Amino acid sequence: MSEFSFKGKTALVTGANRGIGEGFVHTLIKQGVETIYCAVRELNSLSPLIAKYPEQIKPIQLDVTKPDTIKQLSEKIKHLDILVNNAGIANACNSSSEETIDIARAEMEVNFFGPVQVTYALLPALKRSKEAAIVNICSIAAISNFPAIGPYSATKAAIHSFTQGLRYDLSIDNIKVVGVYPGPINTRMAEGWEMEKPQPEQVAIKTCEALEAGNIDVMPDDFSTQLYETFLSHPHELENALAQMQ
Repeated sequence: MSEFSFKGKTALVTGANRGIGEGFVHTLIKQGVETIYCAVRELNSLSPLIAKYPEQIKPIQLDVTKPDTIKQLSEKIKHLDILVNNAGIANACNSSSEETIDIARAEMEVNFFGPVQVTYALLPALKRSKEAAIVNICSIAAISNFPAIGPYSATKAAIHSFTQGLRYDLSIDNIKVVGVYPGPINTRMAEGWEMEKPQPEQVAIKTCEALEAGNIDVMPDDFSTQLYETFLSHPHELENALAQMQ
């Protein structure tokens, strides 16, 4: 996989108003990205970013669960170099509770069908780029199920598999497809995890470094790196260890 340059490029980041999405906005601008479409449900949530980067930020309203707003992306954006599928939700729920089915359906709409639909809506724009990249924010929970967030883990396993298939499909189009697998990060989504958590921008920095180096899988923090190494050597040992973390 060849190296990647960010200079002068145009990006779109879903869920750009906070957490990992906001981290990507700051990092991509530092890397030299010229324009960033910040896709969020509530446009007023982008006010701090617009104030800081008035020339680079292009706010765009998007609900990844609504096909009509996704379809509008292809009408508004005719050229794109970088797509960061970041928007996601998580709920504390195991795989066998009374709420599991409803939670799984809601999370699958956001965490799986959302990025799939956004990707396909923007593929024509990405294919017009001489050098494009799709970054899917998965989770280390995609590699081995976290029982305390069982449905979430399943949705991230789905986007992990989609990432692999998309990478093969788009290899002839010079579109790089990168999967990112963070552990708990210092965001609102991970508030319940009592442990030292890296800042969201670290995920973005590690991802940009991986793209520049030509890497396709990103374990952006110590927690995810350690768990992935355990998975590669002792997958069932990891499964058992995660079950004890409930």
